[in-house]
Amino acid sequence: MHFQWYPGHMTRAKRMMQENIKLIDLVIELVDARIPLSSRNPDIDELGKNKARLVLLNKSDLAEEKWNDAWAAYFKSRGFSAVKVNSRKGGGIKSIQSVIRDACSEKIERDRKRGILNRPVRAMVVGIPNVGKSTFINALAGKACAKTGNKPGVTKGKQWIRLNKQVELLDTPGILWPKFEDQDVGLRLAFIGSIKDEIVNTEELAAELIRFLGQYYPGAIPDKYSTSMDEDPYVVLNGIARSRNCILRGNELDTEKAAFMLLDDFRNGRLGRLTLEYPE
Repeated sequence: MHFQWYPGHMTRAKRMMQENIKLIDLVIELVDARIPLSSRNPDIDELGKNKARLVLLNKSDLAEEKWNDAWAAYFKSRGFSAVKVNSRKGGGIKSIQSVIRDACSEKIERDRKRGILNRPVRAMVVGIPNVGKSTFINALAGKACAKTGNKPGVTKGKQWIRLNKQVELLDTPGILWPKFEDQDVGLRLAFIGSIKDEIVNTEELAAELIRFLGQYYPGAIPDKYSTSMDEDPYVVLNGIARSRNCILRGNELDTEKAAFMLLDDFRNGRLGRLTLEYPE
């Protein structure tokens, strides 16, 4: 499978972010805790150089806790502030404002010495599509400020959100990058729904997920679907279709429906807490 998705609005969004970065004190980058490296846009490091940086391991409730801790340590060892969060349920959100102040302590002190006492910290919230930026902003603000949706490409333009007198956030659209040098990165992004399902072969994608789970989490599929694992992922997909009664006319198995079901169950944590990549 070959993965690529870079619609025109992403080019515009990147240009907008470049124009606004001079207004920003802190770059808050959300990554998906299940694939923290693959869900980092490499362009963000260039965009955010010379700025304070905070990495949020979002959807941490969907990833294994031991790997969440390992990834938090990985980012901290590289000079980032790092926090595990679960934006949908509010996990880790209460600590964020103090983390923002800590990350910008040098800037706040510089302002104080220059007699600037009340200027808020301005943070740009960035990340790939469907990583949960708008959900995070709404959880942090305690109200629905940003439009959300369980698919990529919901946020199309920028939006300033004033949290309080101390912090202002700039919500930005999710952007990928023009070319994936490593197609395994594209595969992982497709697994979590950051690439539009409409442009990928769902059954092939489900087969790749089955291969991964068979190697690293062999009990996940049998426990959920009461079907056995097999070296051939398409045999397993047939088993999932049979166990969930995904049947077409003529008693034919509806493997496309079963593939969508498997991907949805994975994305929403119904297969258990799963991490798809690990720190070096």
